[in-house]
Amino acid sequence: MQYRELSVPGAFEITPKQFGDARGLFLEAFKAGPFVDAVGHPFDLQQANCSVSAAGVLRGIHFADIPPSQAKYVQCLRGAVLDVVVDIRVGSPTFGRWDSVLLDDVDRRSIYLSEGLGHAFMSLEDNSTVMYLCSAGYAPDREHGIHPLDPTVAIAWPTTTRDGAPLTPQLSPKDEAAPTLAEAEAQGLLPTMEAVSSYLATRRDEAKYARTGQ
Repeated sequence: MQYRELSVPGAFEITPKQFGDARGLFLEAFKAGPFVDAVGHPFDLQQANCSVSAAGVLRGIHFADIPPSQAKYVQCLRGAVLDVVVDIRVGSPTFGRWDSVLLDDVDRRSIYLSEGLGHAFMSLEDNSTVMYLCSAGYAPDREHGIHPLDPTVAIAWPTTTRDGAPLTPQLSPKDEAAPTLAEAEAQGLLPTMEAVSSYLATRRDEAKYARTGQ
């Protein structure tokens, strides 16, 4: 299992080692030790979500208030999606930057997004099935969004499906009505880098105390 930090600090691409034969294959989708080595604290699983999307469905950009926000460990069990992380932390050196990982049922990579980051994905095939492991439960009054087609963020969303057919983005009414990044900042919806860093430092201190008692 290999971890690679993306250009948005706090987000990682995870590539598993697959073991296959005539019967099928096996892989470790998550492993606590390598996760802690890469991220600096354990993953506190509180909720697991599964979504199934038609080709072109675009979900996000979603984020939650911090604390506790909601870190996500995301996998595509069937089909393919382009999964995107956006730095929405006001004061971050990479504020407004995005990066992406292709999640599919071939390489079977995962993506981890730390607390305080924005998350979105586009389905590249009908019935693409995505599993999210979340560090906090869903809290509707603490959930927010940014329009995934915000021209300032300028995410390069795919224009064709996995097999080359044209793609038309399909957004939920809630995502369609979401503010731009600039509007969300003006409304005070975005987390600050200071608040995120403070929260994560507390998490790391708690993890160290659990290991050493000091």
